[in-house]
Amino acid sequence: MTSSADIPPLRDPWMVAAFEGWNDAADAASGTVDHLIEEWDAELLIELDPEEYYDFQVQRPQVHVGDDEDERIITWPAPQIYHARPRHGDRDVLLLRAPEPNFRWKAFCSTVIGVARLAGVTELVTLGALLADSPHTRPVPVSGSTSDPRLMERMSLLPSRYSGPVGITSVLNEMATQEGIATASLWAAVPHYLAEPPCPKATLALLGALEDAMSMPLPQGVLAEMTEAWQRGADDLTSRDEEIAEYVEALENERDTSELPEASGDAIAKEFERYLRRRNVDPE
Repeated sequence: MTSSADIPPLRDPWMVAAFEGWNDAADAASGTVDHLIEEWDAELLIELDPEEYYDFQVQRPQVHVGDDEDERIITWPAPQIYHARPRHGDRDVLLLRAPEPNFRWKAFCSTVIGVARLAGVTELVTLGALLADSPHTRPVPVSGSTSDPRLMERMSLLPSRYSGPVGITSVLNEMATQEGIATASLWAAVPHYLAEPPCPKATLALLGALEDAMSMPLPQGVLAEMTEAWQRGADDLTSRDEEIAEYVEALENERDTSELPEASGDAIAKEFERYLRRRNVDPE
């Protein structure tokens, strides 16, 4: 078990968690965490023993050649927690990324929460992505929920009304809440007809929602350029199939009809707030 000696002094840390698999359509959620790990040069803090949580016939280890061509290295699907100290901002961040466990979800979440408590984490945001009837020609919708009154006010979120099967993110949020950690969940809706990963447009949307949640600028890096390239490819792909083009048009009409004018106004206001946060911030 991790001890306090394993964790450096942190500045009012918060945690972001994403899991590959059921919770991660087009790798959009895990892609957000990977993006922040890279942009912030985050350092690996803790790696959990995968033997406890994975069926290796489902989550198979990977082998690759090392620097020495005769060296072969096996990489196991281990949960990893990274530590980032953003240059712009007064809070540290713990970034959890892992495949969704196959076994012992309660024990897994208890271990993660134990690390969070030792580190002094007071807020946890889990990220997810699902396939939805969402046209790729419109902004990627991001929905969120929380049961914490402070986060409700700060993030303009409501409690979740969902009933049905859940992934590891829901279990982690529930157990963290019981331990006194404020939690929120953010989900991006990925166009189901473009489900092949990656989907940088959905990753960028989650990054923007996370920025709003934490009220601090987050580095975009090359995500904007990747999103533009993805958009061009998606437009070209759908335009070459008449049936898909007609389907996308129907989704656009449904989306445009259902959205109220004030919803567009809220989106513009949020984007302007993000602009103001980044205005005097050098690239990470």
